[in-house]
Amino acid sequence: MIQINWQKIKTYAISILIPVALGAVVGLVISGAMDYDSLEKPPLAPPSVLFPIVWSILYVLMGVSYGRLSVRGLNDSEATSVYFAQLAVNLLWPVFFFVLKWRLFSFIWIIALLVLVITMAIRFYRRDKAAGLLQIPYAAWVAFASYLNLMAYLLNR
Repeated sequence: MIQINWQKIKTYAISILIPVALGAVVGLVISGAMDYDSLEKPPLAPPSVLFPIVWSILYVLMGVSYGRLSVRGLNDSEATSVYFAQLAVNLLWPVFFFVLKWRLFSFIWIIALLVLVITMAIRFYRRDKAAGLLQIPYAAWVAFASYLNLMAYLLNR
């Protein structure tokens, strides 16, 4: 007989729901200010339809990663602090870029996000290899988004 651990399911569900829900709220808040399609874009710029798909996947991976640490009792204040710090920085970036149109500031901000994501991935990896490896797509996407941000600034001054 398979035994269901409802506490683990609840922990994973909450861990996934937090970044997904917060990302959705930010998406709704900034939706009226989105001007991506009107920007001059650099080579490799993806179509706008790709962004919500990618971010949804990344938020789920982020939640699964944090949930792995939580259900295994591997979270500590350091891992939790860097996790929520990067999430806060992540959620503020589109406000700066799309709502306030602070393109150069947004580039500096996203570099700070990239540093936090890499720091988080390393700290998670030291506690649980899979939890750290689940952050690789996120770090790669933020690095790519940094390129897009810089080029948007340079091409649309």
